[in-house]
Amino acid sequence: MGFLTRQVGIDLGTTYTLVHLPGRGIVLNEPSVVAMSLIDKKVLAVGDEAKEMIGRTPDTIVASRPLKDGVIADYRVTEAMLSYFINKALGGVRFLRAEVMIAVPGGITSTERRAVIDATLAAGAKAAYIIKEPIAAAIGANIPIGSPSGHMIIDIGGGTSEIAVISLGGIVVNTSVRIGGNKLDYAIQEFVRKKYGLAIGERTAEEIKISIGSAMMMDEKLSSDVRGRDMITGLPKTVSIISDDVTEAIQNELAGIIQAVKNVLQETPPELSADVMDKGMILSGGSSLLRHIDTLMSQAIGVPAYVADEPLLCVARGTGIALDNLESYKRSILFTK
Repeated sequence: MGFLTRQVGIDLGTTYTLVHLPGRGIVLNEPSVVAMSLIDKKVLAVGDEAKEMIGRTPDTIVASRPLKDGVIADYRVTEAMLSYFINKALGGVRFLRAEVMIAVPGGITSTERRAVIDATLAAGAKAAYIIKEPIAAAIGANIPIGSPSGHMIIDIGGGTSEIAVISLGGIVVNTSVRIGGNKLDYAIQEFVRKKYGLAIGERTAEEIKISIGSAMMMDEKLSSDVRGRDMITGLPKTVSIISDDVTEAIQNELAGIIQAVKNVLQETPPELSADVMDKGMILSGGSSLLRHIDTLMSQAIGVPAYVADEPLLCVARGTGIALDNLESYKRSILFTK
């Protein structure tokens, strides 16, 4: 690319951050985790390395997620993380500073938005653009967002679920609920503690969700051996749990997402509702990889639901496409130099 301005699209997620470079696709997909030394406040590790440390650090090191529910909770750490990811994605080559587009939750406040822009510029970007996650997800899922018809996107991430009806390149109705993969993991942790008297960490809960989790009870039960700490003896113990346990554990959280979808549909103008009925709802985001979540959604709402191709990558891909076509997506993007 030489001396051209470099463009970087970032899906800055609560649990994972993905970086997209035009022409190269997704070049980085790492956990949004930073490990800091408490003694001299230095960043010790970011991403995969830092996630390995969660729940395993001595008291002088803290591994934390600088984003909470999709928004910046710790500004300085977010800046360090962004700087690390941008540099790593560009391979440390910085002839000209990059133009960076960041996807943010649809329900973000202007103050929160400002924080993202400031952190991006402080991390070394030449210009920062902001795009709302539902729009980025829709673009990445190949939904023709510029057309005058209604499209519904349900982006279920780690910290939030974004539900939006999009028409003519803009969001007509949207809501953002703070329920996502993380809440599902916590629900699994709680359930295993109550039912089996076993304390497990969040990483274990996430592994259970991925390996045997399902949004609905399945005819063919999956099972998994789970290691944790016995709540009574305090000693390590292994318990075998089945997919139905996970389904039961996460029902409340899923009901919260379904209710949010219903709320959006109730506020959608009738013409656009008809379009959504016609075309169905598109699911994106990592948590839409949960088994049978599309079936659960279509049954609960009465509208067909489809999972986008590579749902985890939709938002990041959307930021990349939008960067490539700034002119045509002008209406959907907030510009700040």
